[in-house]
Amino acid sequence: MASGAKLLDRVTPRTVDEAECVASVLLAILIAHLLGATHVSWAAFAGYMVMRGHAAETLMRGALRIVGTAAGGLLALGVAPLVLPGWPFAALAMMLVGTISLYAAITSRRSYAWLFFGLTFAMVVLDKLEHPAIALADFVQTRILETVAGIAACLAVSIASTFSLRRRWPAPPTPPPMSARWHRDAFRHACQAGVALALLVALGAAFRLPALAQGAIMVMAVMVLPMTGIGQSGLVPVSRRILQRSIGCGIGALFAAAFLLGAGGSSVLLLTGTAIGVALGRHLENGDPAHRYVGTQFTLAVLVTLVPDRYDAAELAPALERLVAIFVGMGVLLPVLLAGHALGVRRPVTPVAAAQDEAGGV
Repeated sequence: MASGAKLLDRVTPRTVDEAECVASVLLAILIAHLLGATHVSWAAFAGYMVMRGHAAETLMRGALRIVGTAAGGLLALGVAPLVLPGWPFAALAMMLVGTISLYAAITSRRSYAWLFFGLTFAMVVLDKLEHPAIALADFVQTRILETVAGIAACLAVSIASTFSLRRRWPAPPTPPPMSARWHRDAFRHACQAGVALALLVALGAAFRLPALAQGAIMVMAVMVLPMTGIGQSGLVPVSRRILQRSIGCGIGALFAAAFLLGAGGSSVLLLTGTAIGVALGRHLENGDPAHRYVGTQFTLAVLVTLVPDRYDAAELAPALERLVAIFVGMGVLLPVLLAGHALGVRRPVTPVAAAQDEAGGV
């Protein structure tokens, strides 16, 4: 009894959060397979990223992700036949939607929905550009299905934890999101992301690079900053996020590759590696706030590599393609940021403008 009490004393809200994420990811993988999802790793992503310590927050975050995914997919269904296969029109559409989506993701209270609105549109258009024969309706449907699988897993785990573990180890409160009607620096910042996304379309058309949708995800993910962190140039904070993403993806890929190569096709070992990787990544994410992004990217690299669509056909090549596409996205974004930094107009920040920035932080 004494040893059991000592063990319970070591449990913290942070430990519970890590256990919730592991359970959610594993359940998301199971649900995705039962539903016949095409890209199981995307369900695992949702099972990880949507999870929060309060069931109400998990539900809200899941709803925003579904709404954004569905809206972006439906827009792509309507626009893609008009702009493809001619890539210049596709690049223009990508720049417009990417700019609007990222600006709203930075300045709106519903930022998570806006982010996935742009992400889903970009993924559909780039995948259609890479694979002209794919049926867009089927692709959008399976993307929504995978998202629902991940969110269903999150809700099941979050609700169960709310009425059990979280009664003893409650999660810390999450600060409410803030918004702004107009933010000039955020708009300039979002325009740079739109240009980078358009360049990805051009690269995909010119060189037939695989899995460029992962590059688009990278561009939008690292460009989402609090309004107070953008300033007159987002070069420094975004470069810091790119560096942390590179470190997290690199370490996570090495960790996952070791498990994949050592598993010998064993689904049990792959699932064990997934659980350990998720726990380690979340532990890093819950640590020093300055480096939490490393933990997030570590986890996502693990999920890309160790969550195949079929466990009897697990291989390293798809994960390598996706990781290469991420670095292609970095290579496209950095010159755009440097150009924007060089062309930026220097101006003093007035006390009023500073106060508005502080009030509008996401």
